[in-house]
Amino acid sequence: MPVLNEVDYVEDAVRTILSQDYAGEQQLILALGPSTDGTMAVVERLVAQDPRVTFVLNPNRHIPVGLNLAVQASKHPIIVRVDAHSELAPGYTARAVETLLRTGAVNVGGLMKAKGRSPFQWAVARAYNSKFGLGGGTYHGGDAEGPAESAYLGVFRHEVLTEVGLYDESLRRGEDWELNLRIRAAGHVVWFDPELKVTYWPRENWNKLTRQFFTTGVWRGELVRRHPGKNPWRFFVPPLLVLAVVLGVVGIVLQATGVLGWPWSILAYLDYAGLLAYALLVVGVAFTIDRGKTARDALIFMLVLPTMHLSWGTGFIRGLLHGGRDTMDTSRSNRN
Repeated sequence: MPVLNEVDYVEDAVRTILSQDYAGEQQLILALGPSTDGTMAVVERLVAQDPRVTFVLNPNRHIPVGLNLAVQASKHPIIVRVDAHSELAPGYTARAVETLLRTGAVNVGGLMKAKGRSPFQWAVARAYNSKFGLGGGTYHGGDAEGPAESAYLGVFRHEVLTEVGLYDESLRRGEDWELNLRIRAAGHVVWFDPELKVTYWPRENWNKLTRQFFTTGVWRGELVRRHPGKNPWRFFVPPLLVLAVVLGVVGIVLQATGVLGWPWSILAYLDYAGLLAYALLVVGVAFTIDRGKTARDALIFMLVLPTMHLSWGTGFIRGLLHGGRDTMDTSRSNRN
């Protein structure tokens, strides 16, 4: 488990791991980044309470580096990758190991079920759980067990994880997808099992959400540069939305100043129609999913969904044009 500034989440995450009903020996290795919010004190207490919990220091703070340090510190044949923002459902570990053995896969993953504690976090969770939010990836709403492109978190065979070279430490986001790409290229199977369920707690405010999704978009753009032709089409939708917004603004200015006349204006009207259709889709989704929510919750959702799409799309364009460089996810820092 990579951990950085997770004082509000790490204890619950650890509790769900240690309470797994699994007959085999277990060890929980936390890769600790330089937290500034009291996380270290919580982890030290958890280590003192249970001999199965240990940690390695990750002064580099980047997730792939911490994951590799933790994997290399493990002596067990199965690696269960977890997050401090996640909570495993009862029976997760036993089911995952059984699925590995039953299918012959080398990595299995299940469903991410996002939840929220505040109205804003609930709105983000609704977007995560909607096929309109994150593009309909299998682990956001799939129901058929079988081979998959990637896996949420992942339960791995240790020897294969080592064989393919562990996580790529030059990445800052998207390391799971890239690792699974190498696993599949090596002739192995990645497997989706909808019976494996993980609760995920999204970012708690607009600022953190924007930073998280911008950074994720940047590194997706970097991955497209590194692996052209291997990325699903859905990853290109948010940047197209960003371009449509930019063209719409330019079209309005050009029409208002008389620069853009007929027949070129028809292109601007087509762009406006597309943006209107997107806005209506956002409104429709806001008032149809989770119908027990209030109008206020729907309004927050109508802010959250475009924020996710536009932040991700803007980051993608930057990453595609300039690469990831050293863009970091500052939403994991201890500032709002």
